[in-house]
Amino acid sequence: MDRQFLEQIRSRRSVRSYRPDPVPAELLDAVLEAGSYAPSGRGAQSATIVAVTNPADREALSRLNAAVKPSQGDPYYGAPLVVVVLADTSARTWVEDGSCVLENMMLAAHALDLGTCWVHREREIFDGEEGKALLRKWGLPETLRGVGAIALGYPAAPLGKAAARKENYIVKV
Repeated sequence: MDRQFLEQIRSRRSVRSYRPDPVPAELLDAVLEAGSYAPSGRGAQSATIVAVTNPADREALSRLNAAVKPSQGDPYYGAPLVVVVLADTSARTWVEDGSCVLENMMLAAHALDLGTCWVHREREIFDGEEGKALLRKWGLPETLRGVGAIALGYPAAPLGKAAARKENYIVKV
């Protein structure tokens, strides 16, 4: 097994402060491609990945997310872009499929020296009328549901150390 890959997994952290620098297209494409190779139930590829680079749409997402659980700050921590993962709920494993996509993208981003943070509340956003309006604007079916999103960009500070793993995290039987 590739020990460098295992070290990438161990050293990835959630980033909650980003530099404003844009993510180069080739790095964004690599992260998105990694997401597209995530496993999915029965190979259905039920997820849809939306890279939100348009500042107006990114701001709309931030506002909608903050409204779900009222907060004053940007739920995407100032990241220059947000990647939303939606899924077709006709697939029994739509949540799991979308979650695998998010994890693949987070690991790929870390390998490329980018930071990410998984952000929730996309389900509530895209179940609501304003979220459905965004889906229509993006040319996507309103039947898609939000699984999650990642804030994506360059970390504003060095990554911290991992917390100690909890006791009994792993049980062998």
